[in-house]
Amino acid sequence: MRLDKYLKVSRLIKRRTLAKELSDQGRVSVNGNTAKAGTDVKVGDELVIQFGQKVVTIKVTGLSEHATKENAKGMYELVKETRL
Repeated sequence: MRLDKYLKVSRLIKRRTLAKELSDQGRVSVNGNTAKAGTDVKVGDELVIQFGQKVVTIKVTGLSEHATKENAKGMYELVKETRL
């Protein structure tokens, strides 16, 4: 699944265009490598996302094309959240 779509469907970011902008700015990394919006995300990948003064590290635990509020939380596991 594309990175920008994953971020939107998992509800980590509200809109896909925002997810695309964030990743194209180099503020998202997949398994330690800076990722673009089209980067393929798989179960087991570790994502590090920088939101302004907050850095969130998650582990991908599931993929779903059409997530609902209930199963969106099952798509990732929060590993670490830090403030800069």
